[in-house]
Amino acid sequence: MNEPTDSQTSETPELPELTLAQLPESLRRGAGRAGWTSLMPVQARAIPYILAGREVMIQARTGSGKTGAFVLPMLERLEAGRAQCQALVLVPTRELAKQVSQVTETLCRDTGLRTVAVYGGVGYGPQIEAFKGGAQIVVGTPGRVLDHLLRGTLSLEALQMRVFDEADRMLSMGFYPDMQEVQRHVPLATRDTLHNSMFSATFPAFVMRTAKEFLRAPEFLSLSGDHVHVTETEHVFYVVPAMDKDRSLVRSIELENPASAIIFCNTKTAVHYVTVVLQRFGYDADELSADRSQADRERILARVRKGSLRFLVATDVAARGLDIPQLSHVIQYELPEDPEGYIHRAGRTGRAGAAGVALSLVTEAETLTLDAIAKRYAVEFQQRVAPTDAAVQAVVAERVTTLLEARLRGRDRLRTERSERFVPLARSLAENEDESALIAMLVDDYYQETLHAPPPMVRETQASAPPAGEPRDGAPKRRRRSSSRRPRRPAR
Repeated sequence: MNEPTDSQTSETPELPELTLAQLPESLRRGAGRAGWTSLMPVQARAIPYILAGREVMIQARTGSGKTGAFVLPMLERLEAGRAQCQALVLVPTRELAKQVSQVTETLCRDTGLRTVAVYGGVGYGPQIEAFKGGAQIVVGTPGRVLDHLLRGTLSLEALQMRVFDEADRMLSMGFYPDMQEVQRHVPLATRDTLHNSMFSATFPAFVMRTAKEFLRAPEFLSLSGDHVHVTETEHVFYVVPAMDKDRSLVRSIELENPASAIIFCNTKTAVHYVTVVLQRFGYDADELSADRSQADRERILARVRKGSLRFLVATDVAARGLDIPQLSHVIQYELPEDPEGYIHRAGRTGRAGAAGVALSLVTEAETLTLDAIAKRYAVEFQQRVAPTDAAVQAVVAERVTTLLEARLRGRDRLRTERSERFVPLARSLAENEDESALIAMLVDDYYQETLHAPPPMVRETQASAPPAGEPRDGAPKRRRRSSSRRPRRPAR
């Protein structure tokens, strides 16, 4: 795949942006149904390429108008009189599936094009009925789409357009193996003519490798005021209560699901406390401070060099000289005392052609320090809403549903038959509020063992995507059990 550039070669000339008035009539009518009077930048830039049948990868965050960018061209490219799936939009969560399908229904109203949202955690009946009714646009999570393909309730024989929406989040949710399996259900003849587009907030290495698998020769688009960079670091911060930083750290990790991270503290006492918090919550974490014996330091450094330690908690002094391959996140539990220290910390991610995230947990008072860093070093910080328990619960529910459905698909007939003897018990436990804690415990243990263990050793997958059935980058092959109890706060 070619590296992204701000201009296209003479063989693939750059297409000019379009205004709403320049769009085909069918697209203008669709925009009118949504009440749009102009195009957003991502729409003006991407729509000409999609209409021309040119594959694109484009950086677009939530709220940028990207749904309209890939749905409006469907009004021109899809056949309303053909009652088969012609467009497949893969998304990471059920909430996004519902959101995209609602926008799609509005844009396609009165055109004869029908939409169905397909996601796990709900019954199959309404989704199957929508397929039977001839829905041409399917918006869904890879896992549930794959379920329908395996059941024979969905066919991709007539597929013309495929969209990977929020590709980075899809991969962080663990959908990579399902995406591969869905790809195998696309007829070979169709793959040569299928139009693909991929939208992602960032382009880390694992997204780039995924694009090579699913897109033939995508072009990278640079948006006005929102350039695409493969090599970049996002500077993000959450404003959190000082007494809730430990819990905020855990919630942040659950939402971000980093493949690997260095977590910086300013004192060895804080390093030890944060390490204990993470370990008690079940994460693969270790600490590096001046108090560690030389043998311990060598053991930890060996794991760091191999890429087999997921979270390293350290002070600036202890982490000096360390180089962790493909480090996805730097998390600042405490801001450095010297503003220049922020640049050194953040610079440890986003290296060697990969994207990274520098995430800071700050109090209201510490936002002044961030402002000073931003002005002094021209850093553009993004403030995000501090993660809540409800937000974490929703994301974890999506992930564990994805994992369990994938595991269920992998069971042979005999094991499926063996499981059926427990269906009445599972139903009884779920209906009994007092006993539902048993199910919650089992699901929690499964989730901990699946996602909170060490990453695999660095291996060939750093140069190419993992084969089918293998865990994504940062996902473990071997699991270990851990307690999830919160540690007692030290005396202050």
